[in-house]
Amino acid sequence: MTTGNTPAGEFVLGIDFGGTKVALATATPTGERLGTTRIETRAADGAKEVVRRALDAAHQLVDATPGRLVAGGVSTFGVVRGGRVRLAPNVRGWEELPLPALLQDGLGVAALNVDNDVNAAATAELDWGSLTGTDVGLYVNLGTGTGAALIVGGRVVPGTHGAAGEIGYLLRVPGEPGYTHGHAPLEEYTSGSGLAARGTTLLCRSVTAADLSARRDEPAIAALLDDAAATIGMAVANLTTFLDPERVVIGGGMATAFLPAIQTAVTRAVPFPPEVLAARFVDDAPLIGAVALAVEAL
Repeated sequence: MTTGNTPAGEFVLGIDFGGTKVALATATPTGERLGTTRIETRAADGAKEVVRRALDAAHQLVDATPGRLVAGGVSTFGVVRGGRVRLAPNVRGWEELPLPALLQDGLGVAALNVDNDVNAAATAELDWGSLTGTDVGLYVNLGTGTGAALIVGGRVVPGTHGAAGEIGYLLRVPGEPGYTHGHAPLEEYTSGSGLAARGTTLLCRSVTAADLSARRDEPAIAALLDDAAATIGMAVANLTTFLDPERVVIGGGMATAFLPAIQTAVTRAVPFPPEVLAARFVDDAPLIGAVALAVEAL
């Protein structure tokens, strides 16, 4: 745990629930980081145990931060609808978890915002990053998963069910198995986890997306990566044509690899092509987004 020096006053707490860790930070109401900590999630942990351990870490961090906690923000995989987490079937116990209520009770704070990790990252970019000042925009996160956030009127649009921007479920070709068959076609084809799975099949041994990038000079691997880049470029170009944003921001661990293909596709295909930029926040974007959600809850 690390804490900074600040006069006693009001502060907010951000919590980011990731697949392998939970990251937490306290910050001033202007977003200045005061303290951070993280805990690793364990294979044996169920969802409620992860929440319990996160709350323990949160209380320790809050106690170590001078001042008074006034709001919390939470970033999570899946989407939050009706007070429960949805679209998170791959994490044991997370599907239908009443996360907002558990955290509201556990933190004892009245002001609390909970959103999915991509929307949180987009909020960080809106408040302090590459989307600052944008009225209509598009944030695309390319990492372990594939997702997006739509910005209209300077705010992230949640959609009717909180699932706007879940582009991982987009179909690539007509008739392919989709959500009802347990698939997320675009994500399985373009995400870091999807590329790792496809590369493992291609090479007949377990590899990661980083392994594939390191072997790009091999023709078969280059073809796999180029095809994924062209596919996500087409998807973002189509989204851009539909939304007509003034700015498109690309974040996530795969952003650097795919940014040139996306820029080319948008320039070639979109009637009024916007600028396509790299996100300001990459590695800890969901945590910074959780802090931004907390600030917005004030």
